[in-house]
Amino acid sequence: MRLSAATSDRLPASVAKPGYDRQAQRRGIVHLGVGAFHRAHQASYTDAAMAAGDRDWAITGVSLRSPQARDAIGPQDGLFTLTERDAAGDRTRLIGALREVLVAPEEPQSVVHALADPDTHLVTLTVTEKGYCRLPDGTLDRAKAAAPESFYALLAAAFRARMAAGIGGLTLVSCDNLAANGDVLASLMRAYLDRHAPAVLGWFERECASPVTMVDRIVPAMSADQLDMVAARLGMRDEGAVITEPFSQWVIADRFAGPRPRWEAAGAQFVSDVGPYEDAKLRMLNGAHSALAYLGLAAGHAHVHEAIADPAIRPLVERLMRDEAAASLDPAPGQDLALYADRLLRRFANTALPHRLAQIATDGSQKIGQRWLTPLAINECRGRSCPVTLQALAAWIVHMRGDRDPVDDPLRDEIAMLWKSAGGDGIVGALFGPGGLFSAIWTAPAPAAAILCGHVRGATQKG
Repeated sequence: MRLSAATSDRLPASVAKPGYDRQAQRRGIVHLGVGAFHRAHQASYTDAAMAAGDRDWAITGVSLRSPQARDAIGPQDGLFTLTERDAAGDRTRLIGALREVLVAPEEPQSVVHALADPDTHLVTLTVTEKGYCRLPDGTLDRAKAAAPESFYALLAAAFRARMAAGIGGLTLVSCDNLAANGDVLASLMRAYLDRHAPAVLGWFERECASPVTMVDRIVPAMSADQLDMVAARLGMRDEGAVITEPFSQWVIADRFAGPRPRWEAAGAQFVSDVGPYEDAKLRMLNGAHSALAYLGLAAGHAHVHEAIADPAIRPLVERLMRDEAAASLDPAPGQDLALYADRLLRRFANTALPHRLAQIATDGSQKIGQRWLTPLAINECRGRSCPVTLQALAAWIVHMRGDRDPVDDPLRDEIAMLWKSAGGDGIVGALFGPGGLFSAIWTAPAPAAAILCGHVRGATQKG
């Protein structure tokens, strides 16, 4: 038996049900990039808002590439279960906010129609860092942005339709791990419109908004065994199930083009400046996660909780968070970075929630800028050294060689060619020297370059 609207009343009594009439809710949100994180985060917050009395915020999900999410959730009428897991046990609820999933390559006009619908006020995005089609210097990669799986053309078509019909603008809510994500999205969208839809550019700038946000929740990818375990507990199959940690955070700049859900009912924070929270998350949590991924994989570990338990790795991660990442931050009043680091270490050590290091290691070339290179540059200006960040960066460089673990990264081939042409003695300069691939973000001064070269040489010799 499969979970669906017709079978949901047969779920165990321990599963909390949506506290609202799903069929009475109109769709008010289109989400681009339906995946496990969206289901565990934005859909959960929206579900709680409607349970608290908000109306008409049901979500139309859009998969920009694969039909996998549609095939998992579509036969379930958009329903799925969310399980929060820690040492105290599991707590499961049925999420009813997601109504359908469209696959953009198969039905682009249906996606544009949903985006242009007068009832749609918000577009939320979890398209990952590489989904924004940026060059290493942060500008729009026009070739990638024009690809069929890019979201830019879909939004441009919807803007054109809304403008022609006299419908108001949209609020674009980026939920990806990009510094100043809303500002980045707006800037890239303007660049795309300037080239492909200049008549819409002025309307977009007047009518739309793109608030900066910070999202935080650890959501490991589901395995087949976990889906089987969920099915055994529910007494039916749930192919869209997600298992996550109890902790969740969403900080949003209070700048919208129209109405919004009362996400604060689930604990979202609306603030004037997201920056201090976002920077802490990117550099302390995400920076530590990336360090755990590359150092942990090199040490033979498979999961975060195994890597953080390694007595050779945990002290490094603590130093990275407390002494290097935190030192680059300018916290908001009352923002306790030491307490934040304590909580992160507890979350990383959650053995009830295995989180694969290989999952975190994907797309590293899109992540290291904001997680490591920016704090390296800031600390350099402040006269601080960052030996652990450099050690983690060297582990990423060696990972990109691809001779130990599989590399899943949009710059895999380009960096492989740099390894081939520059070799172990020249790869640091090719990446971080003057004119290097990442020199627009951070150019390694001679002492840091020497440390990186030493770590790279040691790791390759050890390998």
